[in-house]
Amino acid sequence: MKKGKETKSMLRVFLGIATIIVILMWICFGYHRYRLKKEEKLRQPLGQLIDINGNNISIYAEGSGSKTLVFLSGGGTCSPILDFKSLYSMLSDEYKIVVVEKFGYGYSDVVDENRNIQTILSETRLALNKAGIDGSYVLCPHSMSGIEALYWAQEYTDEIEAIIGLDMAVPEYYENMKINLPLIKFGQCAADLGITRLIPTLAESDAIKHGTLTDDEKNMYRAIFYSRTATVTMINEVKNVKANARIVAQNGVPQIDMLLFISDGTGGTGFDKETWRRIPEEYISEVESGKYIELECPHYVHDYEYGRISEEIKSFLSDY
Repeated sequence: MKKGKETKSMLRVFLGIATIIVILMWICFGYHRYRLKKEEKLRQPLGQLIDINGNNISIYAEGSGSKTLVFLSGGGTCSPILDFKSLYSMLSDEYKIVVVEKFGYGYSDVVDENRNIQTILSETRLALNKAGIDGSYVLCPHSMSGIEALYWAQEYTDEIEAIIGLDMAVPEYYENMKINLPLIKFGQCAADLGITRLIPTLAESDAIKHGTLTDDEKNMYRAIFYSRTATVTMINEVKNVKANARIVAQNGVPQIDMLLFISDGTGGTGFDKETWRRIPEEYISEVESGKYIELECPHYVHDYEYGRISEEIKSFLSDY
């Protein structure tokens, strides 16, 4: 009898705790939805929205010049337009700069669709075409977008003048990379419920902490973070990245002018410094007109070394 009473007592305690947790989660979710509504004015598109098959892709452009630099963000970067700003604001006096925010990122719509490399590139090219931004282009990809940039150069060589990799990915990175999808999906759930708001430091990106954003732009970045973290589009992209990388690897190394900025591997790459640098340096050794520059900073190089990178880019592009 005593054991039965203890079991019932423990069950009541468990149910009580579970009830409290559920109530707290509903409160958190309700506050999150309220804040998203209040933050709408901070999420007004900075560029133009281009209709692609019934959904909008965000494109931002500024500056002018004989060369068009197209910035492509790394996986999970919630606000590419603001993330790249510290760098492109130092280049738009000489070049036309363009930031393409793929589906699921920034001001673009979230779509639950396959993220194979052919589809991603098709959407990017169509968005640029509809925006009236003609090639040829100098591609400036960060991290995962390096795969898209290389595929672009392989498939449409005449559209690409050069690739300037901002610690960009090359296929070999993904051969043995362990991708923790359950953890990523947990992040998606936490973002959807508003749990991320309980840890304000999560919204403090490298662009906010180390870049040149104004206070208003920092607030805009935070607002976008709470609406564009671990979106279903981003997760689908991660699911496809290994297959996408294999396609690019099978197509060989494109022979195109290439400059790679390589970080020290810190900042979330999952690689040690030696391995992180070895892989792209071996890759670019196969490019006849390729060079690389090592930087002593974390993965989001454009949020740390924007001054040096901008000068190196100008020097690189002045050679042809």
